[in-house]
Formats: sequence, structure tokens, C-alpha cells
Amino acid sequence: MSETSFPVAETKQALEEGAELSPRFDANGLVAAIAVDAATGEILMLAWMNALALKLTLETGEAHYWSRSRGELWHKGATSGQVQKVAEVRVDCDQDAVLLKVRPQGDGGACHTGRRSCFYRVVEDGQLVVRP
Repeated sequence: MSETSFPVAETKQALEEGAELSPRFDANGLVAAIAVDAATGEILMLAWMNALALKLTLETGEAHYWSRSRGELWHKGATSGQVQKVAEVRVDCDQDAVLLKVRPQGDGGACHTGRRSCFYRVVEDGQLVVRP
């Protein structure tokens, strides 16, 4: 395994039931990553990880993501102070999504708008309404 690659599961059984982390990155080399507050279960954000972001997250215990809009690696909170300390990493059944249970640092915000969660709007009658 190179420094940024993960093994490929040889069988469906190995992928779904095996002990080896074998994330299935999409055609762009990315996997969806959902961050939730480890204490409350609140969904904080959805982001993307490439192999290096996942590797750094596992090695450092702090969330790293891939910014699709900037085309670069992103250490969550490096400039804002909103670091996400990782309490647990899970993968879904076919390893194409990652769930990070995190302990938010700073003031606890996760969204670039300054809010705690990126999911601050609800759809009501076809319109977006801000809700806590």
C-alpha cells in the first residue's frame, strides 16, 4: 500500500464484512464524509475526502477533507479554529461513505457561514427557511 492508497477488497464479502479498511472512492477519487457531533449526534456537515484526507484524518485524529471548489486538501479548522477532533470513524456497508464522530473545537461551529451545522435550513412549502 502506498502512502495514500488503501487496499481494494477482493470480494463483496471482504468489502462488507471484512476487517480491512477498503474505501471505495468515486471516479473523482472522493468519498462522502459526514461529520456528526460525538456528544449529541447532531449532523454538522457533509464534505468529501480523497485518500490523503482520509489517511491524515486517521493518523492525526483531526478531520481533513478535500475541497472540491478549491481543489485542495483542507484541514478543518486550520484557519478558523473550528478543528474537529475525531472520536470515531465509521464506514457504511459498502465502504463508499465515511461517518466521523467529532468533538468540535473553537466555538463549536462547523459551517463556513458561522453556524454550528451546515444543515440550518428546512424546506417548507417549496421555500428554504432558517431553523436552529
